[in-house]
Amino acid sequence: MQRPQFKKESNQMVFGIRAVMEAVRSGKEIEALYMQRGLGGELFHELKAVLNEYQITAQQVPIEKLNRITAKNHQGIIAVISEITYQKIEDIVPQVYESGEVPLILVLDSITDVRNMGAIARTAECAGVQAIVVPAKGSAQINADAIKTSAGALYQIPVCRHQNLLQTVQFLQASGLQLVCCTEKTTADIYQPDYTVPTAIIMGSEEDGIGNELIRIADYLAKIPMFGKIESLNVSVSTGVILYEAIRQRIAVIS
Repeated sequence: MQRPQFKKESNQMVFGIRAVMEAVRSGKEIEALYMQRGLGGELFHELKAVLNEYQITAQQVPIEKLNRITAKNHQGIIAVISEITYQKIEDIVPQVYESGEVPLILVLDSITDVRNMGAIARTAECAGVQAIVVPAKGSAQINADAIKTSAGALYQIPVCRHQNLLQTVQFLQASGLQLVCCTEKTTADIYQPDYTVPTAIIMGSEEDGIGNELIRIADYLAKIPMFGKIESLNVSVSTGVILYEAIRQRIAVIS
């Protein structure tokens, strides 16, 4: 599958109620939205209606935080425009099949560190992963730090942001992909699944791991063997380990 080249958005802020509404209506990708707690009024209710229409969630914050972000008249609302254009996994998977490739999709459940996000994207792009799936809420921002850490990979690999991660993963499963959760909650290791078939690999945050709702529907639970005194690897390193086991198996089949 030939990968699309994505437009690079400027990492800019938009503030003021009308300006934010216009940015949303014009199709700008909103990376983060900060809204003053207790904000009210007719114009505010119009803004809430627009955000609901476009399924954008605002983070309620004290006015002091907004004032720290900008000294300009923000009117209680600041939006950060995304560095990238997000894709839909429902569009990506059929393209992968139609191109004759075997899907290898990476799902990141609540990876919040931007540098981990960038490092994971760099490894995923090098490994030929066709898309990264992240939740709309509770995921690291794709900002300048993430882009830099990814060495530009986040401009190359499709990133799909979805409101309901469980439903999105169920779509992958219904599309013929096996779900492999990389987790310590198992005795099986990462070398047991057959990654030569269509596969979605799911990685969780270092703090909480993978959510139980994803664990319950997984086809395989697999852990990375540990022999040292430290109990866990950084999530970006763990992602590289399991991705390249998948690549090792796929290369062996081709050769």
